[in-house]
Amino acid sequence: MRLKLHERLDEIPATAWDGLHDGANPFLAHAFLAGLERHGCLRPAWGWTPRHATLWRDGELVAAAPAYLKANSHGEFVFDHAWANAYARAGLDYFPKWLVAVPYTPVTGPRLLARDENDRAALLVAMRGQADRDGLSSLHVNFHAAVEDAAFGEGWLAREDVQFHWHNRGWPDFEAFLTDLQPKKRKNLRQEREKVRRAGYRYRVVHGDEAGDTDLEAMYYFYCRTFADYGNHPALSLEFFRHLATAMPRQLVLVLAERAGEVAAGALCLRGSDTLYGRYWGASENAPGLHFETCYHQGIEYCLREKLAVFEPGAQGVHKIARGFLPVATRSHHHVAEPRFATALAEWCAQERLAVARHRASLLGHHPYRELPADPCPAR
Repeated sequence: MRLKLHERLDEIPATAWDGLHDGANPFLAHAFLAGLERHGCLRPAWGWTPRHATLWRDGELVAAAPAYLKANSHGEFVFDHAWANAYARAGLDYFPKWLVAVPYTPVTGPRLLARDENDRAALLVAMRGQADRDGLSSLHVNFHAAVEDAAFGEGWLAREDVQFHWHNRGWPDFEAFLTDLQPKKRKNLRQEREKVRRAGYRYRVVHGDEAGDTDLEAMYYFYCRTFADYGNHPALSLEFFRHLATAMPRQLVLVLAERAGEVAAGALCLRGSDTLYGRYWGASENAPGLHFETCYHQGIEYCLREKLAVFEPGAQGVHKIARGFLPVATRSHHHVAEPRFATALAEWCAQERLAVARHRASLLGHHPYRELPADPCPAR
């Protein structure tokens, strides 16, 4: 076994990388991750320095992880600002840290790509040893799949959080989905959708190979405008949007709201084998219900048409519950090198997990359905 580190994903053959996962999650594709690097979306000045890990046996790639040296906690969605502050107060350096994740993307999926469980565990052991030899404060694996839990042995800190996902119960159309909601919730959603229709908005849903450059430019404008509205810098580039349309043509999905012949709002999604992932949205005008229709209702309709099992619309948002999304636990694991901090944080993480579990149970109590199945939110 030999661990190798890479400053660019393009140093790793795409066929070898993609041979380590089943292709179900588009964010793990070599085309997606390498595209971020090629098109100016990851920069050391923004806190992202690629440092991908690969494990080789007899010249063959057997395991790999998308990994980055981080100089801040921006774009991770597993918040460790308090940890960084505690390190600073103790006179220690928390940054750089080593992060296994998909940049800017709080989507659950594989993070430790491997031929089998033994190779996955070996990759983690090798990466942890490398982090310690390099004097890094910590190694983090964010939003990993439930099947990867077993790879984390003693000394790893487990954290959980909550997102809101929609699960398809086999409804033939949106109206059938509505019939399974409580009467008041059903009425509210119908009224919400009707307001958007009466305002003159009509929707066009296109894949990457169906989208014109004007569609991509409009979506990029909406994306930038949303970030500007919140005082944030947009990390993705128009060139990256164009890259997705050509490199992942059937996985890129644009939901475009048009009125009076103009595109007025849009949502950018990526499609996996059984899941639709909502990522970015924006609009050039405001209207009641426009955000909910563009980001949620149209996505549900797409999943029903395409017979997709799950719709993950992004992080946060208790308002999603009223529209049929239910609270799902997400997971991450963390290795903290300094023993004193690791001991203290272990108790902190345990308390956090209890609080998250209570919060999720409370949220489930406000579900909009007439009846919940026995397992309303299967682990991902």
